[in-house]
Order: sequence, then structure tokens, then C-alpha cells
Amino acid sequence: MKRYIGFLRGINVGGQKKVPMSELRTLLMGVGLQNVKTYIQSGNVVFDSNAGSIEELNALMGKSIFDRYGFKVPVLLKSVSEVVDILAQNPYNDQEDISANKVYFVLLFAEPTKEAMIVLEKGEYGNEEFKVAKNCVYLCCGQGYGKAKLNNNLVERKLQVKATTRNYRTMAKMAGLAEEL
Repeated sequence: MKRYIGFLRGINVGGQKKVPMSELRTLLMGVGLQNVKTYIQSGNVVFDSNAGSIEELNALMGKSIFDRYGFKVPVLLKSVSEVVDILAQNPYNDQEDISANKVYFVLLFAEPTKEAMIVLEKGEYGNEEFKVAKNCVYLCCGQGYGKAKLNNNLVERKLQVKATTRNYRTMAKMAGLAEEL
């Protein structure tokens, strides 16, 4: 049995694509996932599975959500060690920034091309500092994420890959939940 951390993109935002976490847990347990735990309403889930691959799990979760709710939800699955590594490689570890909710992780669904990474890196984004890695854009927003120019949609456009964003607190909580199970 292997443990995974899942990040669902774009649910429960602005009253659209509503998926109550209690229903999501029941749905995922109903398709054979075990020890399912969720955290806050933005689509963060930890679970165990014997499935053969992340691709199979992505397909299973996406189809289950579509069958139940009638809309597609991109699902990004990571192993626990991948999430721990992303946290460990975070260049923005200032505790004041973390406490002020200025540190974010733009999790990438695919590795961007070097050319796309160069395009993103050449841009000017106000008070944001960032570092691009193959699976994550590390982001420190001087005025908070709500005022950030370098948001999820801009990262997707510049890098030409799907992404979902989480703050430091959520990433650390997900890694902690995975270790508790």
C-alpha cells in the first residue's frame, strides 16, 4: 500500500465546482482508496492505495468526481516524499513571511520547457520573488497572494502547463497528515 497526497485544482472557489470534503472522502473510499483524509475546502486529500500508478489513480479520481458532480477537476497526485522534498527545497523559509502567509507553492502538473521557464523568469512581477523548479514555482509574495501579479493563471500561461497553488501552511499540513496516518 502506498500513500499519496492529492491536490484538486479549482474546486470550491467563488461558489463554483462545489465539492464538500465529507462527500469527497466518501466518494474516494467508495472507489477503493483507504485512510482518506481531507484538509480545508480547497481540495487537499491524503490516502492510501494499491493502484498500479499515479496515472491510474488520477484517472480513477477524475472519473469518480465527474460521474458524481458532472464537471472535470484536474487532480495532481504526489507521493509523500515528493511533497516533503518540495517543502525542503523551498528557498523562502523566513518565519515572518511564512506567518504572514506570503510563501506559496505553484505545483506544476508537468515539467515546463526550458524556453517557457526563461520566459517566466524574464518577467517583472512587482513585489514577488520566485524560483522555478521542474515541478514547482516557489513564490514569496511581498504584499500577499491576493495582490500578486504572479498568480496561478499567469504561471500556467507563461509555462504552458497546468498548475495549482497552495500556501506554506497547507503544504506543511498535508505532509504532516500523511505522516500521521
